[in-house]
Amino acid sequence: MTKGKIFTFCLFLATEALVVEAQDTLALPSPRFHGETSVEQALSRRKTVRQFKEEAIELEELSQLLWAAGGGGFDGVTTATRTYPSAGGIYPLGIYVVVGHVAELDPGIYEYLWRDHALKPVKSGDFRSSLAQAALLQVFIARAPVIIVITADYRRTERKYGRRGSERYVPLDAGHASQSLHLQAAALHLASATVGAFSDSGVKKILGLDGEEPLLIIPVGRPLRE
Repeated sequence: MTKGKIFTFCLFLATEALVVEAQDTLALPSPRFHGETSVEQALSRRKTVRQFKEEAIELEELSQLLWAAGGGGFDGVTTATRTYPSAGGIYPLGIYVVVGHVAELDPGIYEYLWRDHALKPVKSGDFRSSLAQAALLQVFIARAPVIIVITADYRRTERKYGRRGSERYVPLDAGHASQSLHLQAAALHLASATVGAFSDSGVKKILGLDGEEPLLIIPVGRPLRE
């Protein structure tokens, strides 16, 4: 093997992370159900921010964000469910986390397991730049310490509601979940933005999705300016 080929091979290993073989889950800190910020305050603080400090967020903060977006909750009609309302109690959304700088958490891609309030490692390595490229070169995404991606398995809702389920109910679910995430970020004095412009196939390849479609990319971090 020539020196040039050796260099190329080493560069490939350095930039392309391997799929995580072990499927051990990582328990998240328990979410808090009482905060110091009112709903009204969170609503007034919430805004789209695309500039983040080069500073990690805490694992407790990530835990709170994920719980708000789609953790376990209680519904008087369908009993134990998730924190966002869903047509027919189907809950077709998935939540993935692309980690760059989170305290006590290695860079990588994780799937949020809402029933266990835990993370399942999917791939190791920093995929933020790859995700920014798949999002039509929106480079600010790569500067966020963590990126949350909301996906959907349309088939689950379509089985019950047909075309209306996929065209209307699933997008409504995603809107409910993302707004909860943004409000929780505001309550934690974190910045966030919603990104809907991206290559579906590119994001699916990065996350390793099978049967799920990416709907929203939400970078989160500490705002560069208050």
